[in-house]
Order: sequence, then structure tokens, then C-alpha cells
Amino acid sequence: MNVGKDDHMDVRVRTYSVPGVSCGHCKQAIETELAGVTGVASAEVNVDAKTVTVHGNADNTAIVAAIDEAGYDATVI
Repeated sequence: MNVGKDDHMDVRVRTYSVPGVSCGHCKQAIETELAGVTGVASAEVNVDAKTVTVHGNADNTAIVAAIDEAGYDATVI
């Protein structure tokens, strides 16, 4: 998703601990769910670090809910 010119001031970067991430399927499931969240410009899952980094202005509750919908627990770090 592209961030509009006027949206750049609201873009935040947040990292979440997702201990259940262990493979490429986990990565794909989480990234797919987050792609559908309004305000998420991009999301990257690091399987080795067991983290998800989200760029955008989406509400924290919506991000955690999307990760939960993919089947994983998440906490902001």
C-alpha cells in the first residue's frame, strides 16, 4: 500500500514480539492479515527474531487483532 503525501506525518514504525512465528507460512499468514488493515503501509515479519515491524498509522488494537486473526499472539516491544 502506498502512503499518500499528506499521510507521511502520521506514519509510525512499531515492532511487535510474536513468539509463535516459526516458518514462512507464519510470515505469509501475518503479512496477509496486516495487508487488510486500514492504515498499514507495510509489514515485515522476521521469523528468526520472532518480530513483526509495521509502518503506518493504523491503530495498535487493529494491528494486534489482525495478528491474532492470523493465529498468533503479539505484544508491542
